[in-house]
Amino acid sequence: MEVQTIEKRGKSVDEAIKAALDELNCEIDDVVIEVIEEPTKGLLGLVKKPAVIKVSRREKPEEDVRRELEDLLNKMKLEYRINNVEWDEGKVRINITGKDMGLLIGRKGETLNAVQFILGLIVNRNREEKVRVVLDVEDYRKKREESLEALALRLSDKVKKTRRNVVMRPMSSQERRVVHTILQGDPQITTYSLGDEPNRKVVISLKK
Repeated sequence: MEVQTIEKRGKSVDEAIKAALDELNCEIDDVVIEVIEEPTKGLLGLVKKPAVIKVSRREKPEEDVRRELEDLLNKMKLEYRINNVEWDEGKVRINITGKDMGLLIGRKGETLNAVQFILGLIVNRNREEKVRVVLDVEDYRKKREESLEALALRLSDKVKKTRRNVVMRPMSSQERRVVHTILQGDPQITTYSLGDEPNRKVVISLKK
């Protein structure tokens, strides 16, 4: 993860910090500050040696994800455009459009899931607080999530009527999360995952 670092001097640590923030054009919460030398005073209170600090600008998670994604897509030699990058409670969601996006989506979203997984590994390799990356192409994943939500609701109604469990087809962990989330507020229904990857499935059943 690339960071911008500068060194500043001042009559006091506070003065040096202010100069650094002005140069970086950011707030104090956006930087990491390291005091290299405290100021020392000589006769009559005059500053003998200035304060020396090193200030590093924290790269915002969404900026880091976007930069790494652009590097990946450029290596794949795809014509693309990043439409929007959203940051929300530990999650970065990106939507891409462009030419031949079907190649990036792949069969049943397998290529898209693989790129998303790799991107997550790259972004989180040196990060203490992990960032969840959701990569979408021309709203493919968003439409897929909406379709899964509708299917889960229909199947939950079926379970209530037949009083029998329904086992859904194998899905990725992200798709399973969509089903669990949409049904978690239903007081009559419970969901759980069954099986091993890549054939792990969601089971919808009545609460006992």
